[in-house]
Amino acid sequence: MVLGAQWGDEGKGKIVDYVAAGARAVVRCQGGANAGHTLVQGGQKLALHLVPSGVRHPECVIVLGNGMVIDPLALLEEIQALEATGLELRSRLRVSSAAHVVLPAHRLQDRAEEVRRGAAAVGTTGRGIGPAYADKAARHGLQMNVFQRSAGELRQLLTATLEAKRAELAPHAALDVQAACDELVACREQIAPLLCDTAELVHDLWKAGQRIVLEGAQGALLDLDHGSYPYVTSSSCTSAGALAGCGLPPQAVERVIGVTKAYATRVGNGPFPTELEDATGERLRTTGGEFGVTTGRARRCGWFDVPALRRAAAVNGFTELALTKLDVLDEFDSIRVADAYELDGRRIDRMPSDTALQARCRPLYVDFEGWQRSTRDCRSLAALPTAARRYIEFLEARTGVPVAIVSVGADRDSTFRVAPHGEPGA
Repeated sequence: MVLGAQWGDEGKGKIVDYVAAGARAVVRCQGGANAGHTLVQGGQKLALHLVPSGVRHPECVIVLGNGMVIDPLALLEEIQALEATGLELRSRLRVSSAAHVVLPAHRLQDRAEEVRRGAAAVGTTGRGIGPAYADKAARHGLQMNVFQRSAGELRQLLTATLEAKRAELAPHAALDVQAACDELVACREQIAPLLCDTAELVHDLWKAGQRIVLEGAQGALLDLDHGSYPYVTSSSCTSAGALAGCGLPPQAVERVIGVTKAYATRVGNGPFPTELEDATGERLRTTGGEFGVTTGRARRCGWFDVPALRRAAAVNGFTELALTKLDVLDEFDSIRVADAYELDGRRIDRMPSDTALQARCRPLYVDFEGWQRSTRDCRSLAALPTAARRYIEFLEARTGVPVAIVSVGADRDSTFRVAPHGEPGA
């Protein structure tokens, strides 16, 4: 498993791409087009939203799992964009027939709800993810298997569902039911050949001894059950959620890689104890290129948060960490790490679950001397500046999880292993 250990945007896509060498399948387990992963190889960028990050490995089956919510229009648009780069995709792309459909009405509903919340808005991407999951839980959503029905049956189902949605949306937004049905029915012939029982597919690959990479979206601190509710996503971003979203049992898991930046970022609203609303935060944002792949929104930036990582590690059972964007800190003369919080006059070592308490946490920092030397050409721990190695060793010691992978640039090749887990893809 490759999972986000912070508030998303940690570089999971790059790490999935790195560890997917030699894998038989890469499976996206949850979320929808609200995710954004960027792959860089040879300076060429590839932006992904629904398609898993193993797409550049031609031997990989690319799976969109049952835990996802999928916008068929966005999926086809992404497939066409990837094919335009020369990637062969459709013959190895498998989409769960049990995943749920994100309808045009869900996007309208998402945006209308954010407007209604006003100052209490969650800060969603407006992609309809929350409303689609809400319909799933309420048991009146549509699964992707509707695209396996005849065009007439599909239109009938869509019309009934969208008419109900139109009544819900009025007077907040206008939904053209006929136009929405036309768009979705037109997708049928392209979507239907991609659908299958992906849980059965993945289980058969596992039983055959094939190597599988499970790709999470968002991050542990945005988890619906364990994040800063209500400022969270609408799916489970944890290791347990990944299993539910792909159909594998717990005993299938050998490694759980938590991906974390060498500092912290957050998109959207909600508590962020180490946030820097000053020139240092802006420097992190500018140097790190901290703007969302999906929305383009500027990310909130802050120092590394050990109590938050401890919480994520406890919930997910990380066996190792992948530390990304270490190079962003190269030019800082001093670097801070929140080693604990002060909450109502007492010291605590782990982020509390209560969002109101999170908002009252004040970071207790440990200061480090910066290395002020480029790490971009480093391809081993020994090659890093001494101060950078000390920084990594402190993070390992304080979080209790070994750093196994380090990234010092956006390109796939700007990545190296630290812990003895074998060669890339082992």
